[in-house]
Amino acid sequence: MLRVLSANLLYGRADAGALVELVRALDVAVVAVQELGPRQAEVLSAWLPHGKLEPSPDGMGLGIALRHPGEVERLPLPKRDAHVARLTPADWPGLARSVEIVNAHLANPVIGVPAGWRHRRGQVAGLAAYLASAEPCPRALVGDLNSTPRWPAYRRLVTELDDAAVLAAARSGRAPAPTWGPYPGAPRLLRIDHVLVDAFDVLDFRVFRLPGSDHSAVVADLAV
Repeated sequence: MLRVLSANLLYGRADAGALVELVRALDVAVVAVQELGPRQAEVLSAWLPHGKLEPSPDGMGLGIALRHPGEVERLPLPKRDAHVARLTPADWPGLARSVEIVNAHLANPVIGVPAGWRHRRGQVAGLAAYLASAEPCPRALVGDLNSTPRWPAYRRLVTELDDAAVLAAARSGRAPAPTWGPYPGAPRLLRIDHVLVDAFDVLDFRVFRLPGSDHSAVVADLAV
């Protein structure tokens, strides 16, 4: 079983200690973060020493932190690249097959109009092209996709992938939980943070408040 956490850290303002405590308490093996700042990268890499974290002073960094070694590469996209982590059984005990985790942060459709729309369309097209052409393997696209299930970006991506939250919710008989609110302490109103999977079995999917962020962290338990 592979436990994956994704979280938007609100321009580096999310509580770094709370993030690592959540990772530690849940025994998370893969952490994908968006809007990563230097302090969060420092604390996170001390707990999960592998992968690639690329913080930015303006809090717009991106990264994947790993418990065990894995190859992490950039996937070129307009304005803001994605990261692709490849995990192999040789380095990951209990992993039956090589798998891939893609961390993406899509442009916000209501900021920077109209340039933001062009970037977003290009990002979605780039992700869709990668998913269509990449070598088949268990794969998860995670991150802040700035898209509810009603938005075209989500609908395009789920033509290639399944929504882990929806699969888990169907088993429990409950609707998937929202992940974003207008400020850190606000009620969560929209579901824009996702784990979309191909060839993974979804064992569980949970949402956790993250102090200091307007996004909740999402945690998926995946198996091959």
